[in-house]
Amino acid sequence: MKTAVIMQPTYLPWLGYFDLMDQADVFVLLDSVQFDKRSWQQRNRIKSPRGELMLTVPVTTKGRFDQRIYDVKVDPASQFVKDHIAAIKFNYAKAKYFQEYIGPVGDMLSKKREYLCEITVDIISWTKKTLDINTELIRSSSLNVKGSKAELLVEICKAVGADRYLSPLKSRDYIGDGGLFADNNIELFYHQYAHPHYRQLFGAFVPYLSTLDLLFNEGEQGLSIIRSGREKSIVNSVSNVLQ
Repeated sequence: MKTAVIMQPTYLPWLGYFDLMDQADVFVLLDSVQFDKRSWQQRNRIKSPRGELMLTVPVTTKGRFDQRIYDVKVDPASQFVKDHIAAIKFNYAKAKYFQEYIGPVGDMLSKKREYLCEITVDIISWTKKTLDINTELIRSSSLNVKGSKAELLVEICKAVGADRYLSPLKSRDYIGDGGLFADNNIELFYHQYAHPHYRQLFGAFVPYLSTLDLLFNEGEQGLSIIRSGREKSIVNSVSNVLQ
């Protein structure tokens, strides 16, 4: 069987994002849907002595309310790269694996890019490689697929030859009863994840941060820690392909 996961490209994704990726044969970066500036597509969190610190990529949105993720441009007047690298250096300088990763992270963020997706896809690809995850990455914009919500997910699965779809639990709201997957002979499962604890700086543990926090603090143990939060996936109860 071939398992697909479909997720929007996000900035400095959290651990659960890569746990989904690690369980997939193909991970589709859903960059062909409408951009939402209130989402994680352009922001994420690291840890500071004062708690969570949000890092946001400024983008151009004026007059572009219906733009697709792959069309979103970085605000050319922004100095966010300098600010984000400075924040990462300041808050992780005392982390055990800081010296091992700060060079590659700084180089990755410092590349000159016009589009948000160029940044997020590079970060996701680098983190995937650093964690030693071998899943194939595909951008949905490279596929000739149409539709919305569950229909789009099914069409993407068919386009990449997947007969099993692993979905984030929150996507149940728009997937519905899963009948469309069953009608197309695609097994539907929902991801279950309990955020693991690991060594962090600055006091009490804070979950749901960027995976950079895990890498700087735990280094090569990153993937095993990510996997430790994995729980048995929920089989969609309506799917007739399992009967």
